[in-house]
Order: sequence, then C-alpha cells, then structure tokens
Amino acid sequence: MPRVLALDVGERRIGVAISDETRTLARPLKTIVRGSLEDDLKELTSLLSEYKVDEFVVGYPRSLAGGAGPQALLVKHYAEQLAAALPVDIILWDERYSTVEATERLMAAGRRRRGDKGQIDAAAAAVILQDYLDTQRDANQ
Repeated sequence: MPRVLALDVGERRIGVAISDETRTLARPLKTIVRGSLEDDLKELTSLLSEYKVDEFVVGYPRSLAGGAGPQALLVKHYAEQLAAALPVDIILWDERYSTVEATERLMAAGRRRRGDKGQIDAAAAAVILQDYLDTQRDANQ
C-alpha cells in the first residue's frame, strides 16, 4: 500500500513526516529548508519516489475560531502549486495545536524546549499525519 507524506509548511522550513506501509503510524522524517518552489518540488519529488507516496497531507493552519488567516491562505496557495506539479493527491488538514503537541511530546521524551526548530517542524508534521491516519481509520470502521 502506498504511504502518506505530511508537510508542516512554514516560511523558512517544511517539516516532513511519513506513514508506515499500513498507514497506521506516522513518524517524523526530515526538515526541508525552504528554497524556491522549484527547489522544494525537487526535494518533494525525490521523497515521493523514494517512499512510494500517493498522498500529501498539508497542515492547514486555521485560527482558533476555525477561520483562514493570512498564513492559511499562503499554505493553501502553496498546496495548490504542489497539486499542479505533483502526481499525488494533496489534502489540506487542520493543524491547530500541532506544534504545541509536538513540542510537548519532544519535551516528554527528554528533549530541550529550545532545541532544533527543524526537529519540532518534523514532529509537528507527524502529529498532523497521525491525526489524519487515525481519522481515516475511524471513518473506515
């Protein structure tokens, strides 16, 4: 079964997480330092091929009230560019609290709060992806 890749898109970095082959568990994979769209696409295309991915879940940063603020609009535009360039399904997924949860998980595992921000970005992508996988599994039961 193809895997799912999740992206936590920020202005400077993209946190990346990958599912296992059964689409049950998510794990942080890496952090991509943002470059041009072309550079980002090269990196993402490489991951798509290496991991046999057929879906990208892109964290959609809604406001606490559920609306779409300026950052959400930027992420939506970026996701639209990915959809036009990559042969995979692109799914926007609510990412509220993902960075907070990722930071708490890393701290519980003994990592420092002010640690590598890239590590937090990849962990946030894993939180987003795990929520997506759990929701899909629950919907299919």
